[in-house]
Amino acid sequence: MALSIAPPAQDCWRSASPWEAARPERRLTRGYQLKAHYVIHTVGPVYSGGRQGEAALLSSCYRESLRLAADAGMQSVAFPCISAGIYGYPQQEACKIALAAVRAWLCQHELPGSVIFCCYLKEDARLYRMHLTE
Repeated sequence: MALSIAPPAQDCWRSASPWEAARPERRLTRGYQLKAHYVIHTVGPVYSGGRQGEAALLSSCYRESLRLAADAGMQSVAFPCISAGIYGYPQQEACKIALAAVRAWLCQHELPGSVIFCCYLKEDARLYRMHLTE
């Protein structure tokens, strides 16, 4: 099987040196053929029992992604459940961290004005609905 990257995506990744690509950081690219104007790429922490600073790293993913969104003048942003899938972060804990990070950001910044949590699993959606009302 041959894999390739479409020309627009090659432009995105070509700009990163190998050293930059190895750092845990957020990156903003255009949305190209997506309905979204931009895509913010972030890599959440792999859960290792919660004693390796995972909570701070996960919170940082949301906070720094929101910073990129605000700097780009975005009015809205949508997040998946970062790290709660194959990275093994317990869903409830990841949900609470995501909501706390986003709430703290929104209390201090105008942009983005709207944040959506996109939940693939029904259990994630249930947790977000439950904790959003707290």
